[in-house]
Amino acid sequence: MARTVLKFGGTSVGDLDRIANVADIVAARAKQGEHMAVVVSAMAGETNKLVALAEGAAGSELKREQYDDEYDVVVASGEQVTAGLLALALRKRGLKARSWLGWQLKLKTNKSHGKARIMGFDDSRLPDSIDAGEIAVIAGFQGVTEDERVATLGRGGSDTSAVAVAAALNAQVCDIYTDVDGVYTTDPRIVPKARRIEKISFEEMLEMASLGAKVLQTRSVEMAMNHNVPVRVLSSFLKPGEPNPGTLVCAEEEIVEKQVVSGVAYSRDEAKITLFGMPDKPGVSAKLFAVLAQAGINVDMIVQANARGPDRANMVFTCTDRDSPFAKETLEKMKDEIGFDSMEVTRDVSKVSIIGVGMKSHTGVAETMFRALSEKNINIDVIATSEIKISVLIAAPYTELAVRALHTAFGLDAE
Repeated sequence: MARTVLKFGGTSVGDLDRIANVADIVAARAKQGEHMAVVVSAMAGETNKLVALAEGAAGSELKREQYDDEYDVVVASGEQVTAGLLALALRKRGLKARSWLGWQLKLKTNKSHGKARIMGFDDSRLPDSIDAGEIAVIAGFQGVTEDERVATLGRGGSDTSAVAVAAALNAQVCDIYTDVDGVYTTDPRIVPKARRIEKISFEEMLEMASLGAKVLQTRSVEMAMNHNVPVRVLSSFLKPGEPNPGTLVCAEEEIVEKQVVSGVAYSRDEAKITLFGMPDKPGVSAKLFAVLAQAGINVDMIVQANARGPDRANMVFTCTDRDSPFAKETLEKMKDEIGFDSMEVTRDVSKVSIIGVGMKSHTGVAETMFRALSEKNINIDVIATSEIKISVLIAAPYTELAVRALHTAFGLDAE
């Protein structure tokens, strides 16, 4: 029997009217005979309020290493409220529905509270409940550790919950309902001519999500790719019956016509850290990035170049802007052990990227990108590449100009 999973984000369930609209969407799909699980986020703004309460009760602003099981008990409650409200709205419409929390699902996670990772499912009554025609309304963003404590998955974790449920149920598709009607070639607020993409590969979507596109959470795309779960991005602001084609995220083999470049992504949450005069010998880079990894700081672009002095090198890397003060503090404590002469932190930078599986088999992509930026007098600070993406670090004031220039240069503007 075919199963589907639907997920509704915070803006889609932002108030009782929005929840009623979601109930209408679910009811319309149930009428078509679908057997489904519905994963919900907390109502818009609720998680921020709950985090503030947890921080207030703790007596000071919580740092990442201080998140614990009681913090997760507080912040996971927002999804519980939404799940109950939607189940009530569905029952009002004459449908069989019940809410499920992470511990009832037996969605197992590790003990990294505040940013837990899903480890799998224990035996659950969920499949039998769905097959019997009951709509399962699942509180996203949460699971349970091996010692039966609530654990949350981090920001955007409801997307990951939905894909995990879809994989466990062998669902035909996981539909992510949000406040946009699909994945676009770039941010339509910057480029009004941006086009909705009908199909995009897992690999492309993973790159776009990690490089700044906020439609899907990175871990959810990674999980969908690993378990081959097709994901559709749909609008929750359209009424049942209105055309809602959205964007299908699927395996590359299912896409007949592959664009050389499918999209342009950007991220303003960037900082560049330069270490001058590092010892140029084996083991130094390993020690540097081990220190950053142990501090929980994710590093992205990395460039090493020879310094003026003998046996010395300069190291440039990027991290999120919000992590840069912590990274600076961490490295200053290790200055003598790592052996660098000085450090510079540049925060007013942005990362702009082009993504496309067609880049694997086409030449001249880098030349087109760099020429388009040069024509707008935009200087490139750092470059990073993979098989299907090229990213550049530029001065932040040029972000929108760069996105528009690249969107046009690769023929992505809608007619």
